[in-house]
Amino acid sequence: MRALPVQLATKLYGAAELMADQGLDNTKIDDIAEASGVPKATLYYYFAGKEEILAFLLKDLLTAIAGDVAVAVAADGQASERLVGVVRAQLDVMVRHPALCRALVGDLGRATRLPELAAALSAAFYEPVEELLREGAKDGSLRATEDPMSEAVMIFGTVTVVGLMEAIFGPQNDPENIARGVSRLLLDGLAPRNPGKASS
Repeated sequence: MRALPVQLATKLYGAAELMADQGLDNTKIDDIAEASGVPKATLYYYFAGKEEILAFLLKDLLTAIAGDVAVAVAADGQASERLVGVVRAQLDVMVRHPALCRALVGDLGRATRLPELAAALSAAFYEPVEELLREGAKDGSLRATEDPMSEAVMIFGTVTVVGLMEAIFGPQNDPENIARGVSRLLLDGLAPRNPGKASS
């Protein structure tokens, strides 16, 4: 795939709503050209087909998440506090791009088989969060884990599902409240505060 000029990349976001509503299988290149305002010949110059267009948009979304997550990871404070910032950062990006998130839901199986997206996801989220979990074990703000990479994947999955629900059904709550709720679940778990009083 050729490098895409910024102005064309911005226009392609206009087709995200179409792909979300129709699904990629039911969307033609002509439809994408009409929705985005990018001529069909130009699309074929930069992309082999509509799958590459979806992959480009999803990778662009991951790039946005990567930038905001990197800022949260590099912030001051204990690792647990920065993890809350990571959750908020990912949710903020997803809330800003609901159509693209809906398109991801419609073609999740196809998207997860694209190797370039897997690499982008690892760099954008898994690796920095894995390192953050290791730092949390050292500073005592998070429990030590034998497999921080797997936990990073679980965190991404949790936040992603919440973000996708917001994208599909529309904002149900203030993004800040959502981020706090997800963070509480991640940091506190579902165990009762006083296990001795838990019912059997």
